[in-house]
Amino acid sequence: MISFVVPAYNEEKYLGPTLEAIHAAAREAGEPYEIVVADDASTDATAGIARAHGARVVAVSHRQIAATRNAGARAATGDRLIFVDADTRVNGPVVAQALAALAGGAVGGGAPVEIDRAPRWAVLFMKAFVPLYFRLARWAAGCFVFCTRAAFEAADGFDERYYASEEIHFSRALKRQGRFVIVERFVATSPRKLEGRSALAMLWLMARTLAAGPAALRRRGEHTAFWYPDRR
Repeated sequence: MISFVVPAYNEEKYLGPTLEAIHAAAREAGEPYEIVVADDASTDATAGIARAHGARVVAVSHRQIAATRNAGARAATGDRLIFVDADTRVNGPVVAQALAALAGGAVGGGAPVEIDRAPRWAVLFMKAFVPLYFRLARWAAGCFVFCTRAAFEAADGFDERYYASEEIHFSRALKRQGRFVIVERFVATSPRKLEGRSALAMLWLMARTLAAGPAALRRRGEHTAFWYPDRR
C-alpha cells in the first residue's frame, strides 16, 4: 500500500489540484494507495475539499509542519510513505521513479522542484539551487519526500523540535538508515512564498535566517514567518 500524506493548513486554494494530481499519478502506478490529509486546525474549506477528493482527513492542531506530517504518517496504513505538500503537484513519472527507488532497496529520497509562474530572478536562482541542494547535498525538499515505513520509524519521523529545515534533518536521518535517492523527475510547487517579495528581500531574509542559526528555527517567530505566515 502507498500512503500519500498531505499536511494542510487553510489550503482551499491549492488542495484540490494537488489531490487530483496524486490520484492521477497513483492510478498510473497501478498499486493500491490512500491519501491522508493531516488538517492542522484549518478554518477554511480544507477538510471538505479533502473529503470530496477521496482523502481521509486526520484532524490535528499543531501549527507545526513536522508534527503535522508525523501525525499523518502515523494515521496512514501503507508500508511506503510519500509526503506531498498541499500546494505541490506530483506526476506519474516522479511517483514511478520514487517507487522504483524503494523497490530497488533505497530507504527514501526526494525530487527536485520547479516553481509555477516564478519571476525571472527566481528562475535564475533555481538553476543554481537545484544542483546544489538536490544533487550535491542530496536533501529532499519538504514538498516531496518519500520513504519506507520502516525507515520512517527508524528515523523517528520528522524532527518536531524544528519549525523549518525539518526536511533537511529528516533527509540526514534517512541517510543513516540506508540509501537515499534524489530522482530525476521534478515536482511543481506554487510560488506563494515568493509573492510580494523581491530578489533583494529574499536574499536579506536568507541572510538573516543563516545568521540567526538553527536555534531560531526551533520556535515560531520572525525567523520562521516565511514558513508560518499569519494569513494565507
